[in-house]
Amino acid sequence: MAHPSTGVSRRTVTKAATAVGLTALFGGRAATARAVTRLSARTLDVSVSSPALGRSAPVRLILPSGFGTQTGRTYPVLYLLHGAHDDYTSWTRETDIEAFTEGRDLIVAMPDAGPTGIPTAWRGGPDYETFQLTEVPALLARQYRASGVRAVAGVSTGGYGAMAHTARHPGLFAAAASYSGILDTMAPGVPPLVDAIVARENLAPRSLWGSPLLNLLTWRDFNPRSRAEGLRGTPLYVSSGSGVVGGTGDWLPEALESALWLSAHAFTDTLALLRVPVTTHYYSGGGHGWAYWKGEFSASWPMLARALGVPE
Repeated sequence: MAHPSTGVSRRTVTKAATAVGLTALFGGRAATARAVTRLSARTLDVSVSSPALGRSAPVRLILPSGFGTQTGRTYPVLYLLHGAHDDYTSWTRETDIEAFTEGRDLIVAMPDAGPTGIPTAWRGGPDYETFQLTEVPALLARQYRASGVRAVAGVSTGGYGAMAHTARHPGLFAAAASYSGILDTMAPGVPPLVDAIVARENLAPRSLWGSPLLNLLTWRDFNPRSRAEGLRGTPLYVSSGSGVVGGTGDWLPEALESALWLSAHAFTDTLALLRVPVTTHYYSGGGHGWAYWKGEFSASWPMLARALGVPE
């Protein structure tokens, strides 16, 4: 059942996002574009030299149709985050996002989050949070006329990123959407799932946030549910399927979706206790894949569009 979002006006949210965003844009270490590869008239890959990551990392951009002619104009940015065991190309590979945004005056940014797709500050390792929230926005503001108005959406671990980024940095995003995201990283069964995601990429055990017992405060700090108060005043959309229960028998993607069902409910239940509005779509069955996420993006688009100030 969906519960419509209410709260502060778009103007108020946008104003707050701009004010907080300027600090994020220009308060950190500078990242530079090492190379630009144009893939089509509107789509390009930018290789970003990132101090936060200690290496260059890609971000795929879709520019507005009038970007080359409307040289005095700035544009809002929709950030789309990829999931685990995938990469920054997934949104253009799996969806028609380039055609969908034709004629809408916005920039679409799809930044790298590494092989796990968990855009966080790793323990003693790369800081994808700074890369995505400070370095990439600063580059977009300097070179692509990005405004301070932003919205974010993500799938799977990218859904985690959308809510974690927004909760940890209140006002930075004017709206946030998660499709099958890991929204309570400390829910029963979720820490082993996170460990499995890390292990599948042959990364060191506990290299993400350390031990969920010995480093409990770190796990809480990066947990969207624990930081839920920071989401107050931001339009939110959360969707998740029950997976195996009510599913079709496609056991692997449905089992993955089932593993996140309780996590998503724990997150939105906490929002309800805090009286933080959220639009939810919990559906029977469903696998952990793009066949479901594409429809969820479409369902959340009116909310994202209103926050960005672009046509629905």
